[in-house]
Amino acid sequence: MNANLKRTAVVTGAAQGIGKAIAARLLQEGHRVGLIDIDGPALEASCAELGAGGQCIGVQADVGSPPALKSAILSAADRLGAPHILVNNAGFARDGALESMKLDDWDSIHHVHLRAAFLAAQTVLPFMESAGWGRIINISSISGGGHADRANYCAAKAGLDGLTRALALELGPRGITVNAVAPGMIVTRMTSATANRLGRTLDDHIARAADNIPVRRTGRPEDVAHAMAFFASEAAGFVSGQVLYVAGGPV
Repeated sequence: MNANLKRTAVVTGAAQGIGKAIAARLLQEGHRVGLIDIDGPALEASCAELGAGGQCIGVQADVGSPPALKSAILSAADRLGAPHILVNNAGFARDGALESMKLDDWDSIHHVHLRAAFLAAQTVLPFMESAGWGRIINISSISGGGHADRANYCAAKAGLDGLTRALALELGPRGITVNAVAPGMIVTRMTSATANRLGRTLDDHIARAADNIPVRRTGRPEDVAHAMAFFASEAAGFVSGQVLYVAGGPV
């Protein structure tokens, strides 16, 4: 595919935080971007803020619902063109100890983090295969290595890492690379929920985290977007099946 050709990207969980930063970076790179999110008002506000002269559209959908996810991706394709970049970013946390975790807390996390990534990849595959070029980037987490009281989230992210490697092997011969970005402590809306769960103020939680990060700061959504931009580029054509930790130090 011509390196100068503008492409269509689809980003899930794109109304705010990391997903919004990723969408902004893809627009900056000159791509058309379809933002998918369950939060309609936030999605509308983000699209209005990002603007980009019709190069950015929002589609409200719950990615935990297979029909809704497929419909949203196909809607973006109809309005912007065949998607050749997919960023699976949608996610949320429902932390808790093993003995108190409800089955719905387990299932809902896996449906949004892992099952949706699988289904989104299935949906965009025909478009990428037809072009002989594609980029799938999964937003994982250092939690894939395990954290206490997050069994559902950790298992889903570990599964996402495995899915990344499996699809890289399967889709590489078709011109499609598959990689993952695994953020560490990135300050987003979810950070406040974690701080509350631990009984800390947000400022104290961020300060404690920074003290344990070699570069002595917490991450920003843009840090994740920078890594994603490399994986989405022509320059990453010989890089596939990798999990890149964006965590301010070794993991």
